[in-house]
Amino acid sequence: MLKIFSYIDKNKKNFTTFLKKEVKLYVCGITISNYCHLGHARTFCFFDILIKYLKYLGYKVTYVRNITDIDDKIIKKSLYKNISLKKLSKKMILSMNNDFNKLNLLIPDYEPRISNNLNLIINSIRFLLLKKYAYINKDGDILFNSKYFNMKNYNLISKLKLNNSENYDFVLWKKNINYINYSWHSPWGLGRPGWHIECSVLSNKFLGNKIDIHGGGKDLICPHHKNEFILSKCLFNVDYSIKYWIYVGLVIYNGKKISKSKNNMFFLKDLLDRYCPDVIKYYLMSTHYRKNIDYDPEILYISKKSVYKLYLCLYDLNLDLLLNKKDILIFKEFDDIFIKYMNDDLNIPSIQRFLFFIVSEINKYKSKKYIFYSKLGIRMKYYAGFLNILQYNVNDFLNKKYLKNNFYNNLILKINNLIIKRNLARRQSNWIKADYIRKKLLKLNITLIDKNNFITKWFFN
Repeated sequence: MLKIFSYIDKNKKNFTTFLKKEVKLYVCGITISNYCHLGHARTFCFFDILIKYLKYLGYKVTYVRNITDIDDKIIKKSLYKNISLKKLSKKMILSMNNDFNKLNLLIPDYEPRISNNLNLIINSIRFLLLKKYAYINKDGDILFNSKYFNMKNYNLISKLKLNNSENYDFVLWKKNINYINYSWHSPWGLGRPGWHIECSVLSNKFLGNKIDIHGGGKDLICPHHKNEFILSKCLFNVDYSIKYWIYVGLVIYNGKKISKSKNNMFFLKDLLDRYCPDVIKYYLMSTHYRKNIDYDPEILYISKKSVYKLYLCLYDLNLDLLLNKKDILIFKEFDDIFIKYMNDDLNIPSIQRFLFFIVSEINKYKSKKYIFYSKLGIRMKYYAGFLNILQYNVNDFLNKKYLKNNFYNNLILKINNLIIKRNLARRQSNWIKADYIRKKLLKLNITLIDKNNFITKWFFN
């Protein structure tokens, strides 16, 4: 049975849902003040894997991921760039979609924008004012009134020792009369909504009061999800409940979280220009999703080599064969291992190691039992599909042209000449020279596959 780590209980729990075989899932999405970075990619890659596995287990999943398109950071960026908010939002959302399409991420069932749901947010703030859960301060801003909330419920999420005497008020509606083009009408004048109420309202609109999974990056625990939780309790009373809060570890660099505010971001669009999407996804999931991962170009390069080896194992296999019922029974032992790791709080690093176990089995025997190990290769691709890797055509991946210029053409010519010289040395049994040339090719990041009759296939690493 699937076990998921519960942030509230601090341990793994058997996965259950409010409705039989239905999962309501809300993930906090992008604030579009800048391009997507590696931290965003890691969060959504994980939830992509989780959704695929839940569907494999027979659940119907309703997936909601919001877009925050009203925020102080977005407004500042718009002013700094001297571009309208509408144009900036369009540009950033287009870039986000382009990045996610390259990563082949699932499209949410609902992807609501804050700007399209302002009336609902305003009505929710009106309700909070009526119930005295909110008040208008001397500057005209509307703040949450922590005096009227039972902090026992608050501690359920925060795990902090707060009490009712503390002032923990936060903004629900920010009055703004300085920039009319960056403000929206409300009963309290021009302004814009606060961040925390947005997800309270949108999660309820699309999923109701009982949500099975609410998640995002670990940095959202405080203050966003804590404040969102108490607002939802105030708006929807005791009926509001979330079974699992699931958090993905941060991507950090030199000991600091990758973020816009730290100015240490690695934009996803730039990395996708340099690396195959499979490499990025493999790297981001190579550390268990709950743990932070250090960004290190060397580790990313190792991930590139790992993905390459997985594809290389599939080379020369017949991946068009159809698996019959007998094959499925034979591979049940492999299926059981895959399910065991996935059921253990989605232990994806163990799945990656499992894929390389299959590689070792295939490489040992594929020349002797070609059909059987071709089918095992098909099964390996099936497991890898949950991780959203190995979905390219094998030949297309191995022959990818990373460089398309004169340098590339000259490099190809050099490689082919070296291979001709090496095969001539092999024919003459000049193994010292053949080995010397092989080492030169390795330095050019070339993998060689020697066939019969001194024919050599080669690929870029």
